[in-house]
Amino acid sequence: MNFTDFQYLMNVSRQDFCREVFDQNRQTIRVKKEKTVIKNLDKIFGATLKISNRRGFQTMSMRDLSLETGLSLGALYSYFASKDELLQMLQQQGRTITSRVLEKGIEHETHPLSKLRAFIKTYLYLCETMYAWFYFSYMEARNLNKAEREKALSSDLMVEEKLINVLEQGQIQGVFKPIDHRLAAGTINAMIQDWYLKRWKHTKMNVSVDEYADFLLDFIEASYVLQKH
Repeated sequence: MNFTDFQYLMNVSRQDFCREVFDQNRQTIRVKKEKTVIKNLDKIFGATLKISNRRGFQTMSMRDLSLETGLSLGALYSYFASKDELLQMLQQQGRTITSRVLEKGIEHETHPLSKLRAFIKTYLYLCETMYAWFYFSYMEARNLNKAEREKALSSDLMVEEKLINVLEQGQIQGVFKPIDHRLAAGTINAMIQDWYLKRWKHTKMNVSVDEYADFLLDFIEASYVLQKH
């Protein structure tokens, strides 16, 4: 799988989630036409991330969001009652997509090394496709309310727990070295985060996401895979 192959999967996932948001909030969302809701929720989420990553979520006004989306203030409030509710929906969107796509990316892999490769590529491509959300979540974490901050931390730990499980199962099967898998998972996670936190650096080096994925896989396998594999 390369990044081009991955993009189709992600497009479907965004639409699916917006449909779920509609299903879960039918009592409060005043627009009833599903196609319109899905299109506008995707537009609202994208605009919120664009503005927030440029100026910060706390300084974004509903008028700013109205101008960016082309939707009136009344139309925006037909989807959510407040900025806090919008934030909750946006964060839930990102967490749900992350968990679902990671599971889908490795579900058909049985060999530990194949599963590790699929996990790394899926997660990295996810970070590239959802760059704005990952960057937003990392940079805005300190400004989130306590409940959302705890959910953000839990989501980050969830990713590492999935990776730990892959590494532990690989060690049991004699594929990966007997190391501290929690430290390994944290280190791998940090290397993946480097892709979206220091985008300017990789852009300046003219490194594509596929090239970074290949390098990362070579580095990780040299560090954690037993030589016979």
